[in-house]
Amino acid sequence: MATIKQIASEAGVSPATVSRVLNNDLSLSVSEETRSRIFSIAEQLQYKPARLKRMKQDQLLSTLKIGLVMWSTLEDEHSDPYFGAIRRGIETRCEELGIGIDKVVRGVLKTEHTPLTELDGLIVVGSVDDQEINRLYPHKERVIYVNHDETPDDCDSVQLNFAQAMKEVLRHLYELGHADIGFIGGSSNPVVQREDGKHEDQRTAIFAELQQKRGIYNPALMYLADWSSNGGYETMVRMLDDGHRPSACFVASDPMAVGALRALHERGIQVPEDMAVIGFDDIEVSAFLTPPLTTVRVHTELMGQAAVQLLLERVEGREVTSHITINTKLIVRESSGSSR
Repeated sequence: MATIKQIASEAGVSPATVSRVLNNDLSLSVSEETRSRIFSIAEQLQYKPARLKRMKQDQLLSTLKIGLVMWSTLEDEHSDPYFGAIRRGIETRCEELGIGIDKVVRGVLKTEHTPLTELDGLIVVGSVDDQEINRLYPHKERVIYVNHDETPDDCDSVQLNFAQAMKEVLRHLYELGHADIGFIGGSSNPVVQREDGKHEDQRTAIFAELQQKRGIYNPALMYLADWSSNGGYETMVRMLDDGHRPSACFVASDPMAVGALRALHERGIQVPEDMAVIGFDDIEVSAFLTPPLTTVRVHTELMGQAAVQLLLERVEGREVTSHITINTKLIVRESSGSSR
């Protein structure tokens, strides 16, 4: 694509002169012959001013029609803000670019949903059945999966780096001297398929793998719960009632960790003196719990923004599949303790 410098070189004038001529600067003292030569060369080189390109892009964005498929319901978002934050990232970026979200589908997809073939692209958040997605929207090259572990090879995706997150969590606990570590995870999403056909949260699988490598894996300390504060509370109660009181426990979401901390408080178990606790998400309330919760900070809104960027690249003609992995950060607070 032609630039002002190329036109200047062809015309034998400075780039500043070319810029002022193309912008119809009447205060510029230049001959009509030079002015005509600059316009002629610009036309031959098919030069398009940046503002014209921006106008064309803005026009394209304003006419785009995209759809959003959410695994989570509104009730799910109220109890756990994880997926809601991803959705906000998508909506905020679309608003900034002037893109309209024409269709939103929530929950488990049913066959009675009307096909979405009129859309220019689709963003899928959570582990929605990709076969149902293919039925509703057959243009795979314009489907972006977010937080979906079973992403088809020919589709773009935005994923969280769960392996990095779990390694940091366990490294922190190992450094504090913990070996007897409990786990409270979610029973669904994001999921991986196990050999027995059941689904398993990535954090569950990675935690077990890392503990096995260290030779301290104890399946009796692995518990699953609903993704809610009540789920975390009931599961911590169940762990204690089973006679298990590990020196530390990782809880797969902060809302669940809130419930787990309450259960420990009711049983008179001190955190972190009797049991260290680490959560996941770094929701706003985490820093104000008693004690403040050590947790994994997840850049969920960035995941949503990245999905919009991938979709725009597809609309503009990118053909190569792209996968983005977003890293996390361990935020150390009092609930895990600084030493043992």
